[in-house]
Amino acid sequence: MSDFMQVLQEVVKSGVMVKKGDQLAEFDRQNMLNRLDDLQASLIQAEASFRNLQAELEVDKKIHEQDIAEALAALDKAKLDLKTAPVRSEIDTTRLKLAHEEAEARHRQLLSEVRFKDISHKAQLKNSEIELQQARNELKRAQANADRMVVRAPIDGMAVMQNIFQGGELRAVQQGDQLFPGQLFMQVVDPASMVINAAVNQVDVERMRVGARARVRFDAYPDLELPARVTAIGAITRAGGQRASFFKEVPVFLKLERMDPRVIPDLSVSADIVLASEDQVAVAPLAAVFRENGGPEPFVWIRSGANFEKRPVELGLTSNIDVAIRKGLRAGDVVALEPPRKKQGS
Repeated sequence: MSDFMQVLQEVVKSGVMVKKGDQLAEFDRQNMLNRLDDLQASLIQAEASFRNLQAELEVDKKIHEQDIAEALAALDKAKLDLKTAPVRSEIDTTRLKLAHEEAEARHRQLLSEVRFKDISHKAQLKNSEIELQQARNELKRAQANADRMVVRAPIDGMAVMQNIFQGGELRAVQQGDQLFPGQLFMQVVDPASMVINAAVNQVDVERMRVGARARVRFDAYPDLELPARVTAIGAITRAGGQRASFFKEVPVFLKLERMDPRVIPDLSVSADIVLASEDQVAVAPLAAVFRENGGPEPFVWIRSGANFEKRPVELGLTSNIDVAIRKGLRAGDVVALEPPRKKQGS
């Protein structure tokens, strides 16, 4: 098994209804749990070391304070002894002066060490705090990584397994499969609010807009048509396969505005996206609209009895095959797709 792949140890069945927070899947995380135990032991040891250091530094501080108190007492005694110099011999007087100077220097030295002792103690505590915080951070990261190996439902809905190629065939993801980090293996969909993942030819996407209305048809139910709206349009084309392709598609997402009990996730559909619309107009084939010598005035040939007569029209929205007629044509009129032939002798 690759170091970058993870084994899917447990997984719910496809089609199961789940609640937000329910466990969906769990990857093999034994190594992570072992490391988590080691880091917990390291954190306990780091906390104990920090407490021991605090106690040792407190003892060292008390000892130093005791040394200062003893040095002060020795200095006071030396001062009292020095007051007896008038009744002492010259040698004893010299010894008393030296003892006083030594006690005074000792006391001064211990007082000067207080600031350096404090700096040293703070530095040791800071280093120990950093090591303790590092141990806590490592444990926190390890715990987060272990928790990420357990996948939970982000919303209420239905669990839908994705398909992968395994052994040369396309099948649904199942327990025991090896998956790459970041690989999509399951979706949780809300049956009451479904989104359609569609694709549009790159030449058509320029005219599409977010919010456009659409009509969705289902291959499984030819008589079913549901309204939808475009909710998102991809910024780039879909990734191609191993071979270069000149046919590019842009991903488009549509949300169904009305549901039907027969609709379930992962059905194949087709959608007609309404780029623009006009109401109360007649629609004619684009091939039925003509222009005299390529002029600007459009007209149609409309059946009038046994003949066809020329009638000017006002055009509306146009597609690749149909055109809206705002004026000059009514629903039910019969138009010619070719100019009528002139009768001989006319």
